Amino acid sequence: MSKSDFRSEHKSSTLNPRTKSYEFSGPLGVFIIIITVPIIMYGLYFGCSEETGGCPPQGWFSSLTEMARVFSVREGLSKLADRLWDADAMLYYLAWYMFCVVSWAILPGATIEGKPLRNGEVKKYTANAFSTFLLALGITSGYIFRFGPESFTFLYEKWVGFHTASIIMSFFQAFAVYLMSFREGALLALGGNTGNPIYDFFIGRELNPAIGSFDIKSFNELRPGMMLWALIDISMACEQAVRRGGLENVTNSMWLVLVGHIGYIADALYNEPALFTTMDIISDGFGYMLSIGVLSWIPFTFSIQARYLVFRQLELSWPVSFGIFALNALGYWIFRESNNEKNNFRNGRNPKNLKYMTTTTGSKLLISGWWGLSRHPNYCGDLLMALSWSLPTGFETPITYFYIIYFATLLVHRQIRDDDHCAKKYGEDWEKYKKLVPYRIFPYVY
Repeated sequence: MSKSDFRSEHKSSTLNPRTKSYEFSGPLGVFIIIITVPIIMYGLYFGCSEETGGCPPQGWFSSLTEMARVFSVREGLSKLADRLWDADAMLYYLAWYMFCVVSWAILPGATIEGKPLRNGEVKKYTANAFSTFLLALGITSGYIFRFGPESFTFLYEKWVGFHTASIIMSFFQAFAVYLMSFREGALLALGGNTGNPIYDFFIGRELNPAIGSFDIKSFNELRPGMMLWALIDISMACEQAVRRGGLENVTNSMWLVLVGHIGYIADALYNEPALFTTMDIISDGFGYMLSIGVLSWIPFTFSIQARYLVFRQLELSWPVSFGIFALNALGYWIFRESNNEKNNFRNGRNPKNLKYMTTTTGSKLLISGWWGLSRHPNYCGDLLMALSWSLPTGFETPITYFYIIYFATLLVHRQIRDDDHCAKKYGEDWEKYKKLVPYRIFPYVY
């Protein structure tokens, strides 16, 4: 080995050290997740749809038998493809994805600098996700106005096909960026360089995979999946409108879900610059975990309430409707105000003169305002909103509450993960901080 080769290898191992610990119970655990996540998503459809007779279906055990038959090898690949594959849906999905890419490339937007990376690079991002969303909503609204709500029910009718298309895209991108991560000079994620291909494929081996100026991770985080979630909801409302004789007859329960979901999506897209300070962007790689999450899981599981209300059309009393709307507004207020405090502080602003402690590493941790009440007050707001999106479906089935159950589990896991990361980063200062801010998510509860 020449001296230059030795120096290059040493530099690479220093910049990209080998990951020595596993999450999710290691390779076996992530392999199980890789296999089961798509099955869970299909299960939520077959276990809660008109096709199988309810939510859960009447004779739910026979429905499970039917779903098992769908995934059975004995059923034959051709019959399996007939149930899950839709060529038109695949083409529509690819067209939607390309719309998002072209919009990213041509629409105006602010140029945002990210946090410095380990190699000293400061990436620049184009923040025009909200403009893309407004364009998509404008085109969709004009299309529905011109051709009627029946013209936009295809997302409801072809739900399984679109779902399959998103899963294929998720696998394709995760595999592509895994292969890309082996090129010379790639900056790897500290948690995704174990050397085990299954684990690294799942976690994400490269930190910021990109094609030129097109940053694959940040693009996928907010654009195709989040916006598709809104379009799916709109399609569900159109399907209900067709069944009830017009958009004016859409139920108040459906409107509550649409207002909650689309308001949340719009907020995330409008505040796109805040994304570039999150752990997803700063420290996590882009692999199957993120690709299946943002491209498939978000649009096709988070919209379950709207899909349920297509065939279970609930009209709520005005006091109940107002209470659910108020709960959503409360959750949003906590979520947005706490995030604003955090983002202002991270960017060197402190308009509320919030108190903070300075660690020995020089970092500053908020200990007053919303962040003095708990370590993750934004999660508290998130969960209140999640509950308000499920309540319009009533209490006839637990399946429409899947989102809040899953989301609570996710946020608690993320909170534990954040605490572990901060304990390693701040040492004894983190113990001092936890005494000043003892509650994790819900003040005085948890």
